[in-house]
Amino acid sequence: MNTQLIDSIIQVIRSLSPEEQAVLAAKLFFDPTAPSTPDMITLALQGGSFDFLHNEPDSYSLDNGEPVPCL
Repeated sequence: MNTQLIDSIIQVIRSLSPEEQAVLAAKLFFDPTAPSTPDMITLALQGGSFDFLHNEPDSYSLDNGEPVPCL
């Protein structure tokens, strides 16, 4: 493993402005081939995987159970 190269890359990254670091992070961690959130929602709604929930009783409402305290 080339630790000297890794240390040099880290030094360069730390020398970038916060805006430049944000752009770098977006390019490193964003997968443009992955489906977008709206695409996933459309797939879930139109795919029928959750249609069984239409026949489920409404078990939970604001009126049943005990209130959960906010901390």
